[in-house]
Amino acid sequence: MRGKRTYLAVFLVLAIAVATLGTRLLAGGAGQDAKAGVAGDSPRASSATGEVQLGQNASLGGRRPFPDDNPWNLDISQEPVDPNSSTYIASIGASASLHPDFGFMWNGAPCGIPYVVVPGDQSKVPVRFRYASESDPGPYPIPADAPSDPAEQHILVIDRDNWKLYELIGARKEGEGWRAAAGAAFNLSSNDLRPAGWTSTDAAGLPVFAGLVRYDEVMEQKEIRHALRFTAPRTRHAYVYPARHFASRSTDPALPPMGLRVRLKASYDISSFPPSARVILTALKKHGMMLADNGGGWFLTGTADSRWPAKEIEELKRVKGSDFEVVSVGEIVTR
Repeated sequence: MRGKRTYLAVFLVLAIAVATLGTRLLAGGAGQDAKAGVAGDSPRASSATGEVQLGQNASLGGRRPFPDDNPWNLDISQEPVDPNSSTYIASIGASASLHPDFGFMWNGAPCGIPYVVVPGDQSKVPVRFRYASESDPGPYPIPADAPSDPAEQHILVIDRDNWKLYELIGARKEGEGWRAAAGAAFNLSSNDLRPAGWTSTDAAGLPVFAGLVRYDEVMEQKEIRHALRFTAPRTRHAYVYPARHFASRSTDPALPPMGLRVRLKASYDISSFPPSARVILTALKKHGMMLADNGGGWFLTGTADSRWPAKEIEELKRVKGSDFEVVSVGEIVTR
């Protein structure tokens, strides 16, 4: 799935067999649980207070990760279209539908990637990495019952008080700590990037959390103020800013580089879509989405959350690849 990280193909088959696909987000005292070193299941709504809450899929209260001038947060609605836009769109699938990779699975379990918000005094635990050379060393403030997605075992942790993000992929509990394929830490108050050529828990070397479609933004804030994350079936041996890594051996110039940024065309009429879908589509016009990994064509990543209005989210599939355009890519790195 991830170019040089082919080990995941075997690992994920085993992981899926033991993953808890039926995990539900139950009501309870998530804030107190997280303080005690337990992630908890219950999100804490906070749109009225504007405060970042604690717990699984907790609301950030409108607070936006990274500075306003960070690439994730820029308004790219007026940026020029790349000369190769139609070629890139065709390679991903001009007639293929936008696919919300969140909501619910066939068995009713939430689909997507969860996250957990912890306090600044959350105990830090050791993490052993398979690919330590491109991982930020531990310890990481990971609760013992941190939620993860069944597909790739991502663990995403936001340290609320120190405003830092910690991410793992291929994560499994090991003694008092964890072991993982790779890990990355991000200062949410900084624009610092990964070193050139480094991956992260995403093939493009980007933070996964930054590009998620989150329930608190869509349903509470009614606005997404950052770019989103998507995948493509085939990518090029290349990346563009702010990506830092590629995951392909192909040098075909028709294939998209990691970090490719696309936006929904301004002329696309979203007035007939339900409210939650309109929030997402508005963000895709203003902030667009970044190519972050190899995967399904036009797969848009969101949080695993039982509160999603499934029927409304499904309406996003009406959007086709041809309804997008590629923003000027700038310098393409191939080494």
